[in-house]
Amino acid sequence: MGEKRPQRLPKNPQPKEWLAKDHSLQYVADYKPFNFVDGEGVRCSVYVSGCLFNCPGCYNKAAQNFHYGQPYTQELEDQIMEDLSQSYVQGLTLLGGEPFLNTQVCLKLIHRLRKEFGHTKDIWSWSGYTWEELLKDSDDKLEMLHNIDILVDGRFLLAKKDLTLQFRGSSNQRIIDVPKSFASGKVVIWDKLVH
Repeated sequence: MGEKRPQRLPKNPQPKEWLAKDHSLQYVADYKPFNFVDGEGVRCSVYVSGCLFNCPGCYNKAAQNFHYGQPYTQELEDQIMEDLSQSYVQGLTLLGGEPFLNTQVCLKLIHRLRKEFGHTKDIWSWSGYTWEELLKDSDDKLEMLHNIDILVDGRFLLAKKDLTLQFRGSSNQRIIDVPKSFASGKVVIWDKLVH
């Protein structure tokens, strides 16, 4: 009688099983300029719409829907760039939803940021994908990975939920220094990690 039902886990895609071109409608769930919670320093955060991982306990369940929010527009992009130009803004954060299933939107923003600001502004991205999964995935995902500075990787796991963690919800997730990881050929954790 008293058997516990196994806890449902997030979905686990095969490499290249989920492609942005097949799923993304290029919608944005939300845009939050000048916030302090989505990475280090003052950030401009773009929440893209659509995610297939379906993690139980997801804090942004509405944004799992690819139809949620508003279509990405040139006006929004221009506003984001204007906000990023403020001297006190450290960088851009991409979350969702799943940024790596919305590479059309994210790569446009990344390329424009690099063109206008070079590496004076940093780019953080959250993803349900792990570093290792992204390395085996589609060219657009790899291009995006190569052009960001920090990746917070991995599915949110309810069994590993820990509200004391810095910038992440469960202890399996890592804050990865992307350029250092590519340079060394192995995952290098962000050097300002406290907990």
